[in-house]
Amino acid sequence: MLDKKFSPERQSAFEARFEAQKIAFGPVVFQCVRYAWKRGMLQAIADVGDTGLSVEQMAASGRWTPYVLKVVLETCLSAGVVYLSEGRYVLDKAGFVVLTDPITQVNIDFNHDVCYQALFSLEQSLDAEKPLGLKVFGDWPTVYEGLSQLPEPARGSWFAFDHYYSDTSFPDILPDVFATAPKRVMDIGANTGKFTLAALGANASVKLHLVDLPGQLAVADKALQQAGLRERASLHPTNLLDDGAALPDGMDLIWMSQFLSCFSEDAIASIFRRVAAALSPNGQVLIMDTFWDRQRYDIASYCLINTSPYFNNLASGNSKVYQSDDYVRLAKAAGLDLVTARDGIGYCHSLLRFAKGD
Repeated sequence: MLDKKFSPERQSAFEARFEAQKIAFGPVVFQCVRYAWKRGMLQAIADVGDTGLSVEQMAASGRWTPYVLKVVLETCLSAGVVYLSEGRYVLDKAGFVVLTDPITQVNIDFNHDVCYQALFSLEQSLDAEKPLGLKVFGDWPTVYEGLSQLPEPARGSWFAFDHYYSDTSFPDILPDVFATAPKRVMDIGANTGKFTLAALGANASVKLHLVDLPGQLAVADKALQQAGLRERASLHPTNLLDDGAALPDGMDLIWMSQFLSCFSEDAIASIFRRVAAALSPNGQVLIMDTFWDRQRYDIASYCLINTSPYFNNLASGNSKVYQSDDYVRLAKAAGLDLVTARDGIGYCHSLLRFAKGD
């Protein structure tokens, strides 16, 4: 595992105290910057370039009062999103990122629409190891049972977050998927069928077996029918938290993408045992996931590490973004050995290939 230290080597006591205050006021800064982005303040400033805009000039548009502008833009100033030049606000580099970077916008929407209200219950969720924050949306044991029923904008932001991180990786990994010429592929945690559609489109002879909860498979079923690929796909509604729920056997390849991080270590161990039993004699397992210890840049590790509280508070109560060694250890216990590991896929994915041990 790569060593990680997110603070500067020679951080002074004064600098450390400043960083601590950023943590203390983090929720306030988040909401004000989001407001400035969503309500068009940042765009209005960006439109005039380096000349910037004064509060009076912006208020003259009638879109915001001077009071609101001062409250929001002063917080943005403190966060390095804008800067002041001769009494005018100018977009700074962090503000440009908020305004133009899709992954930043996806992360902001996810944290606001899905996580923000629920995080008030994080303390209780951590103590109980149950997703108690989920109550802000509905009465489900985990978020996965309620995905198809989440209210908007939470539902849209959840899927945008999930797909943005995974979809960019699919074109890169399809050669890995078909490297062993599999004929029967099982997609565990198929969700809305994105990977299945990509695999069926890339190979005319392969057959896919989709495993997920009924609600997700209903969405995947519709997508497969619309694409004219339904006849090469079999749906297997399964609750993987049920240790007795067996998987279809004789699989040449079993695929799991951003799936195992939804479960506790005990549940992952159970899934690995059933996966091993479902493989054909020469079958293999491909796992694509976001491991915080395999990232080249600290910014990626930072985002991944701070996604783990969502898994505790909303998803399942006992899952997280794992280190890669956790998967390798749990797979080994189920009789699966790591064959290869490939990093740098998409934004922050790695691909682990396993096979049955001797």
